[in-house]
Amino acid sequence: MFQSTLLAGKRILITGGGTGLGYSMGRRFLELGARLAICGRRVEVLEKAAASLSAETGGEVATVGCDLRDAAAVEAMVEQIWAKGPLDALVNNAAGNFIARTEELSPRAVDAVLNIVLHGTVYVTLACGKRWLAAGRAASVLSIVTTYAWTGSAYVVPSAMAKAGVLAMTRSLAVEWGGRGIRFNAVAPGPFPTEGAWQRLVPKPELAAVFESRNPLKRAGRHRELADLAAYLMADGSAYVNGDCVTIDGGAWLEGAGQFSFVGELMSDADWQALKGSRR
Repeated sequence: MFQSTLLAGKRILITGGGTGLGYSMGRRFLELGARLAICGRRVEVLEKAAASLSAETGGEVATVGCDLRDAAAVEAMVEQIWAKGPLDALVNNAAGNFIARTEELSPRAVDAVLNIVLHGTVYVTLACGKRWLAAGRAASVLSIVTTYAWTGSAYVVPSAMAKAGVLAMTRSLAVEWGGRGIRFNAVAPGPFPTEGAWQRLVPKPELAAVFESRNPLKRAGRHRELADLAAYLMADGSAYVNGDCVTIDGGAWLEGAGQFSFVGELMSDADWQALKGSRR
């Protein structure tokens, strides 16, 4: 089904598209004929990613620097994108997360995650959505959540709270806006290694080994597997899929809810203190 024209003519924005899973999804969308826009806080990272993506695929990549925590900045970003033509789809991928003992979290640490993951996602979705609705234009929104959005998970409580909110937004707007041509879906990945996330979430090799194999398939996910799923949900062939959350985790959450619940068994007090110092 993944023919080179699967996403031809579609213009897609990926938040946090300069690195990690956002980069991998963007590359796959370009391979399948889409035009791509990526945004993030670090302009130099975006520009480097855009150059690499264009070189790899020959596709069109636009970059827009934006701090998603700032609603006014998000509105300005979306207006800049629309000035060159409307989007057809949005992938809410930008995220922030770290492991910590919850009693040690400061309000600032909690806000650091909620402001990016929950507020930023809502800001971008509303900025795009109001334009699609005003124009009577069909569109698709895909949000990257996690299985602990519905199970909860120790040691990543702000992320669990934020992702639960994004999942609630997905299901709510699928009903409210579905009849007006805008589809909403989510993907809940298990462990898909990325350099940035793994430094914050599984800083010890033994943690990474357990995290990546703690599922019935005994392996981590491959970026292409998630990118293909995202491409399908962006494609016209999935037009009747609305309000769903597709899990891609090798069966991990069925085997044991709470992805980071095992962390406390393997981290010493010294390890926690070292992590706490690295966040300053």
